Amino acid sequence: MYALVGVLLALLCVLLLRRLKARRLCMDIKRLDGKTVLITGGSSGIGKETAIALARRGARLIITCHDELKGESAVRLIQKESHNLNVHFMMLNMANLQSIRNFCKTFIHNEKRLDILINNDGVPALLHWTDDGFSMCFGVNHLGPFLLTHLLMGLLKSSTPSRIITITSDVYKYQKLDFQDLNYNIVPIFTYCRSKLANIYFTQEVSRQMEGTGVTAYAVHPGYVVGDWTSQFSVLFRIVMYVFVSMFFISCEAGAQTVIHCAVSDEVLAHNGGYFSDCQPRKLRPHAHDAGIAKKLWEASEGLVGLTSHRDN
Repeated sequence: MYALVGVLLALLCVLLLRRLKARRLCMDIKRLDGKTVLITGGSSGIGKETAIALARRGARLIITCHDELKGESAVRLIQKESHNLNVHFMMLNMANLQSIRNFCKTFIHNEKRLDILINNDGVPALLHWTDDGFSMCFGVNHLGPFLLTHLLMGLLKSSTPSRIITITSDVYKYQKLDFQDLNYNIVPIFTYCRSKLANIYFTQEVSRQMEGTGVTAYAVHPGYVVGDWTSQFSVLFRIVMYVFVSMFFISCEAGAQTVIHCAVSDEVLAHNGGYFSDCQPRKLRPHAHDAGIAKKLWEASEGLVGLTSHRDN
């Protein structure tokens, strides 16, 4: 009995400490009038909260998701919350490379500029496969943003100064990449950790390649965010998870703050290729700061998505 009371008190203390520890907010008030922002997966979660915040600053917003009804509904909500009617939806399935290619062709044809690209769309630890045969985590979380960014790079360079922001996670620290099996998909949580590490390497390499062009890149750990990922489970599981996440997770609005900070603040320009959390640059574990591995992953990714034979696409 005493042990149970002790556990409950300990959990209560953790909850109170989490509530008392306020997340840092983006305090930069810069406007984005005349700027075009693309947010993948912008129909829910962090993506939607980021879209609302940037639309309030006057940006032209394009959000994507693979569900048209969900996307159009999100556009209406973002327009209402931001009082900005210049918010639009485009269909995009990040689990299908041809969908990404088709999207980019349409985007380049329709849009004159791209000032901020936010690679937000991603999936949790799932033992599934993409339409092209890649593990869902590696395919959607890394290869999708890699191909999308590559195909939109010309527009980003012609719109400088421009920024690329990629959502990662501090779980990167628990795994290393295996170049003999980049498509690893045995233990889903390990695959997820590797995909988040790949996001960091991608950010480092794209910043190196774009150095001096006016295109900068940042990797963002938004924190552990309460999202809609539990919706696929039973009511009892969701109740248990609600209690758990209320102690250890933050809201989507709080999680979006670092993304917003990297999108608007000039302070981040001194940390091109950097890793950010809680609106501040953070130091990476040594294994995640390796230019050789970043370059090797870039070249391997080019081969996996077919860029070596589609240079003109």
